[in-house]
Amino acid sequence: MNAKALIVPATLLLALGVGIGAGHAEDRQDALRGAAESAVRPVMAKFGIPGMAVGISVGGQDYVFDYGVASRETGKPVTSGTLFEIGSVSKTFTATLTAWAERDGRLSLADPTSKCLPMLQGTKFGAVSLLDLGTHTPGGMPLQLPDGIATTDQLMQFFHDWQPAYPPGTYRTYANPSIGLLGLITAKSMGQDFTALMETRLFPALGLASTYIEVPGEKAADYAQGYTGQDVPIRMKGDMLSAEAYCVRTNAADLLRFIDANMALIPLNADLAGAIAATHTGYFKAGVLTQDLIWEQYAWPVDLATLLEGNGSRMLLTAIPATPIIPPMAPRADVWINKTGSTNGFSTYVAFVPEKRLGIVILANKSYPIEDRVTLAYAILASVGDR
Repeated sequence: MNAKALIVPATLLLALGVGIGAGHAEDRQDALRGAAESAVRPVMAKFGIPGMAVGISVGGQDYVFDYGVASRETGKPVTSGTLFEIGSVSKTFTATLTAWAERDGRLSLADPTSKCLPMLQGTKFGAVSLLDLGTHTPGGMPLQLPDGIATTDQLMQFFHDWQPAYPPGTYRTYANPSIGLLGLITAKSMGQDFTALMETRLFPALGLASTYIEVPGEKAADYAQGYTGQDVPIRMKGDMLSAEAYCVRTNAADLLRFIDANMALIPLNADLAGAIAATHTGYFKAGVLTQDLIWEQYAWPVDLATLLEGNGSRMLLTAIPATPIIPPMAPRADVWINKTGSTNGFSTYVAFVPEKRLGIVILANKSYPIEDRVTLAYAILASVGDR
């Protein structure tokens, strides 16, 4: 979709412009509900999306709206408890855990991977820093692990044999293996299994009561059915490093709370709050975006065309020259920070502007184009922000 083709309905502008600026809480919620529905329904119709959930954070107040069904087969509607796969948005949780471990003195982003994984000493990958893993700049990695890697020994052999295409810290190549290994190293530094750390330490500390890597049996009925672009029912199956890279399942309210935490809108343990802020540090300039620790940011205000370019297939699938920011850019409030997430049957987009205290999460149980997610979010947030 061309950025110039974006048309924000007048009803959306009026409803949000008036509803947020004045009136009672119920009026604001009704205005948001109507505005979100007028924006979401056409997208659902265009791509045949069975169900969606949209969460909007406005000045510290959260609103969640549900649409459609969690499963075509059962007809069960999407509700406040419906769990969605969030794909690579999971990486932002991994980055948070890593930053928390660093504040605990368990590791340093400057450490080489071989410090935590001695079997990589003397190898090219052993010299790659943890920062490079968390910023997609280790020197050229495939988007996914090669087929056939099913054991830890095979995984370590892959990294042992890896040869860089570029010097570390010079090109951004978006990849699951690098952040996956960062999660594994983080858990190793903390002396615990990664999934256990997330589910018993990080998620509870964030106040997330319905967020999982492994959906428990008692919550199975809340787990939405996903659908491919060809409407084939599908759910994600775990694989090597999937827990660390793209395996979180959650609902809109929990994910929106995480966004609020990233805008410092909820009380948290001081070390955790500091770790979250640290993930917004800008380390590299790559194309139109600034690469943080997994998060991607843009100077505010930002136009839709820039966001579409930064979240486009070129940034996802090709090597982009990366220029180090020296010293790293301290976390800022006047930025648009975002992350996309996809699995074969689910689509996610999250974005927030700390200065404006505005955030959004968009969850769907079908695969549909990233550009349409970004456009939808931009239309809603731009309207709320009285652009």
